[in-house]
Amino acid sequence: MDLLRHINPLYTLSGLAVGFLVGLTGVGGGSLMTPLLVLVFGIHPATAVGTDLLYAAATKTVGTGVHGFKRTVQWNIVGRLAAGSIPATMATLWLVHQRGGAGGAITIALGWALIVTALAVLFRQTIVSALAPRARGLKPWQVSALTVLLGAALGVLVSLTSVGAGALGMTVLLILYPRTNIAKLVGSDIAHAVPLTLVAGVGHWMMGSVDWLLLASLLSGSIPGIILGSTLASRTPDRVLRVLLAITLLLVGARLLS
Repeated sequence: MDLLRHINPLYTLSGLAVGFLVGLTGVGGGSLMTPLLVLVFGIHPATAVGTDLLYAAATKTVGTGVHGFKRTVQWNIVGRLAAGSIPATMATLWLVHQRGGAGGAITIALGWALIVTALAVLFRQTIVSALAPRARGLKPWQVSALTVLLGAALGVLVSLTSVGAGALGMTVLLILYPRTNIAKLVGSDIAHAVPLTLVAGVGHWMMGSVDWLLLASLLSGSIPGIILGSTLASRTPDRVLRVLLAITLLLVGARLLS
């Protein structure tokens, strides 16, 4: 009850807005929430990333339960991704700790991650159409190895910025597994995000860069926001949503790098 009395309504409204946009677009909240916390509320980049990672772990756990119930998770893909992401996450967090938080590096990495994410959102179909035919010629062991490498790249990126597991990860998975049902790739991507964001979030917590009151405030708004956004998603043209989201991410990324 004491925690509820200290929930900040501005953070709750931010969680509501981000949850609504996530429900509309399907893009992970990290690419929206973390820059909002840094640019609008002036929260230290490391704290914004650490808090958002645990926020993502909580919300992705619910999504994984839904996909698991529907049997739309390819656990072999999840295992390959985790085999790369978990060691990479731990190594990245250790380096960040050795550098005393590396707030400046996190801000720069976040800016570039948002720009790359925007391009992935805007040109995903073009990228996948161009590269997926080449992936069909890969041998199974090559696909497995590239999936582990993808996990490692996501581990580094997500640990530093909390961005990338959704838009970037899904784009590469669509290229590597062109014959796999898209729903199963989405479910696998969400399922992999749980251990990834949880390990990264716990690491940030151990370094003292998690604000628990902020986390509670964000979650209290995001849940109804996601429900509302998901309800309205089918009534809004997908292309319009993707273009608006990509433009927003490009502008925010450029602002962080300026």
